[in-house]
Amino acid sequence: MKKYMSLVLFAHSIFALPFAIIGFFLASTMGLFHFEWIIFGLMLLCMVTARNAAMAFNRYLDRDIDALNNRTVVRDIPAGRVSPKEALTFTVINCVIFVVATYFINPLCLYLAPVALFVILFYSYMKRISPLCHLVLGLGLGLAPVGAYLAVAGEFHIVPIFYGLAVLTWVSGFDIIYALQDESFDREHGLHSIPARFGGAMALRISEGLHVLSFVFVLLPLFYLPVSWPYYLGLAFYGALLVYQHRIVSPTDLSRVNRAFMTTNGIASVVFMVFFLLDLLVSNL
Repeated sequence: MKKYMSLVLFAHSIFALPFAIIGFFLASTMGLFHFEWIIFGLMLLCMVTARNAAMAFNRYLDRDIDALNNRTVVRDIPAGRVSPKEALTFTVINCVIFVVATYFINPLCLYLAPVALFVILFYSYMKRISPLCHLVLGLGLGLAPVGAYLAVAGEFHIVPIFYGLAVLTWVSGFDIIYALQDESFDREHGLHSIPARFGGAMALRISEGLHVLSFVFVLLPLFYLPVSWPYYLGLAFYGALLVYQHRIVSPTDLSRVNRAFMTTNGIASVVFMVFFLLDLLVSNL
């Protein structure tokens, strides 16, 4: 279990999981919420298995590339801690669990399960095809709040879609920052990324633009939801952390990329979720 958690970097679940919880509890403000522990547990199971499948498949597909890159040669498959067959088997098992879990949630989630799996698995091919790979990764994680909302409501609504778009642009933006580390390697090996295509300085400008859009998308629910002061505080923290990560990274100084990628963004999602839930509590008092 420990080696598989290392394979899929389980700690990175902190990016999309808070927004899935937001999507789940968002249904309470729509008059569609009937809390059931079994549905909440199944939603979490879907989140974990979908992400496990996506990450394990990415590691499986990138195993030869990772072995050539000094930054990634220590990953589990190139280092020999997990075999390619084990990674692929782990992917298939998680895909099956994901589909079975959606069966017990509701018919709409089951029908959309293959679409979700296609998106999150197809991302692994995108770096070989287009620099839009960052947006496909963002789309995969952006499904979290929409899917969690569907688990409760069984129907679509514009507000969880706003949160899904917020995640899409947020994740795409910070993935571009992370990809700065491999700009030269990607260009040398014919891989596609925004830094490799446009250079580090322009990539950071694109990342900034995506993060501005992300902030706009978390603002838009204000026109549809009755919110109070905690939501505004959550917005302020979220926006401040988006700005902060762009202050600590530059094309000539990548020493703090990991702080921007993991620490700052992990805090941003958790803090925003906490204030969102606090807002629901205050609004219902």
